[in-house]
Amino acid sequence: MDTLRGLLARERRDDRLALREDGTGREYDSHRLLTNAWKVSNLLHQCGVRAGHTVGLVGRTPEAVLAFLATASLGAVVRFDPSDESDLRAVVAPTNETGRFDLPPGSTPVAYGAEPDDPGTRYFERDVWSQNPTLAPAAVAPDDPVLATADGSFTHADLLDGAARAVERTDMDAGTTVAVRAPLALAGTVAAGLVAPLMADAIVVFPDADTVADVAVATDSAPESTVCDPTSLLDDLP
Repeated sequence: MDTLRGLLARERRDDRLALREDGTGREYDSHRLLTNAWKVSNLLHQCGVRAGHTVGLVGRTPEAVLAFLATASLGAVVRFDPSDESDLRAVVAPTNETGRFDLPPGSTPVAYGAEPDDPGTRYFERDVWSQNPTLAPAAVAPDDPVLATADGSFTHADLLDGAARAVERTDMDAGTTVAVRAPLALAGTVAAGLVAPLMADAIVVFPDADTVADVAVATDSAPESTVCDPTSLLDDLP
């Protein structure tokens, strides 16, 4: 696997648990997660997202994970928790937050949660459901940028290398629960908390107050016995 698009390969779909949101009880097995990510890639493609475009993602939710995977598969760039940047080709956010973005003409807000009143806003739940369950076509290279943060731009290879480090440092393997406690605006959190579990067949967990997972991706103290600090994970990458 040399790009994040490889995480969405058809043969990786099965019935193992891949994602948990403890605050709501929502769960995705690998089959459902990947199939829905394919559908989101088609929705974003319809919104005009192409290689090199930037997509803003708001929230620590399954919708954000699906949109991250879909954006990466298109060769576009993700920015988690953006401010009101006007260079976004699309933004995927809770319905009550889409209005704060000053998007340029041709860009598209995609709302999840409550159905939006604005007819110019795509509705995630409805519009994803109606898409074909196939991955949108795109050519993606390892050195293509995939994540923009306050610390700079990171490529597919960067995130995969960081994810491999996280797997090694935490002994992450199939079935390991990984609590994502650090901000997704940190590249190390994305590598260790999203990419690494998916790569290792572990389980991404968005925790609530009672969650105690096997591994935490955290910058502060955590109840988990094993903690991966995302702030140093991508240091000294080639």
